[in-house]
Amino acid sequence: MLQDTLTIRYYQRLTDSLVDLWSRGYRFDDLRLYIDGYLAALRHANSLEAYLIHRLEEEVTRYLYDISNFEKPQPEVERGYY
Repeated sequence: MLQDTLTIRYYQRLTDSLVDLWSRGYRFDDLRLYIDGYLAALRHANSLEAYLIHRLEEEVTRYLYDISNFEKPQPEVERGYY
């Protein structure tokens, strides 16, 4: 579980971007490359401690492989009562 506020902010930005990219037609290989690039940029900029980036990577990978995060919600059909 992420506890550092800056790490949480990066997690939210990254997962929001993943869902957006998925809805625009990108697939898992593309999303994985995006994650790798994002994390490499964080490492290069020294914006987070290395252990926080590692934790962020674990959480984002867990998010990526949970397919329910990328399913579009189905509208519920109203049923009339007779």
